[in-house]
Amino acid sequence: MRIALVTGLHGLARHEAAQALLSTSPHSLAVHHDLARTGEGTVLRLTHGADGTHEREQVRLDHACASCTLREDLIPFLLRTAEAGHHDLVVVEAWNSVEPQLIAESIAARDELRLAAVVTAVDTARLTTDLSTHDDLTDRGLDIAQDDHRTVTEVLTRQIEYPGLLALRGEPTPHTLALLAQLNPGAPAVPTHAAADGWSGTEFDTGAARARTEPAWAHYTDHPEEHGVSTVTWTRTRPLHPGRLARALEDLASVSLRGRGRFWLAGRPDNLMVWDSHQDLLLVDNGGPWLAALPGAALDLVSPERRAAALRDWDPEVGDRRQHLAFTGVDMDARALVELLDSCLATDEETGQGFRHDPFSALSER
Repeated sequence: MRIALVTGLHGLARHEAAQALLSTSPHSLAVHHDLARTGEGTVLRLTHGADGTHEREQVRLDHACASCTLREDLIPFLLRTAEAGHHDLVVVEAWNSVEPQLIAESIAARDELRLAAVVTAVDTARLTTDLSTHDDLTDRGLDIAQDDHRTVTEVLTRQIEYPGLLALRGEPTPHTLALLAQLNPGAPAVPTHAAADGWSGTEFDTGAARARTEPAWAHYTDHPEEHGVSTVTWTRTRPLHPGRLARALEDLASVSLRGRGRFWLAGRPDNLMVWDSHQDLLLVDNGGPWLAALPGAALDLVSPERRAAALRDWDPEVGDRRQHLAFTGVDMDARALVELLDSCLATDEETGQGFRHDPFSALSER
């Protein structure tokens, strides 16, 4: 049975896209889990068919959260529906602040289901505001767990970067189209009210989606300024001085709407560090070892995507160790950004040193 997944922070846009997909087959069904009352322990499953039938059912779960809903109700519901054989397409309309990757990979893992499309719907009138806001999900009542500390910008960028198609509600400006194209270069943008017959392909490739969105091995490219939007990709094969980088973090994170990639710290030759920033929210983490730091036998345990990325980046002297960071923003000063990053590189004399005051040591030692 074919599955089309529709996500998006903007509810009206998402619903329009789901309805467009539902209309492509008289034997289609849409399912939506309402997570608005998860704090009260309640999840509602809403279904409606292309034939006009509607059902509403309260779902009992061990814990009322997004991951439990996916594991305990959505996947079993899809499997039951596939086994019944009455529908050739089910449109999964996700809740506002749910990110697509976990749902898509869970569906693709089942042989009985075929993930035909992943679509994110965007309200063009709200895009720029929501990508530049400082609101947390809790500020808008969109949090879906007690400890959900994500921001609106963080969720929206992840929803935009992952899918194979972007459905737009409203008339997009050239600035909006440039922003979407640089956040997800491979996703066509179409109106939510367009005929959706061509939206679902033979199968959505979750492996390829992970390869282009995982900052530990994704490959980013420069995009020159277009309607105020640009992407600067910074690649170097010299390590960063941990102290100078730490002092520059606030300035580096604040210059762009989105920053992503991997970096190499002097004094930490084994650790690939991951950079993940959404406006001035910066997440830095240990992404595991560089492949050049692994013994040959361990390479068989590494994913093909990671090995392919390392081979593409391979340098005879340092292996896959490098700086590979991409920053997408509006009216960015690209030259100043590159100069600031370059000023954080370690000198030849510093490269082999240990650093007593390394602000990243706790992350590197995980």
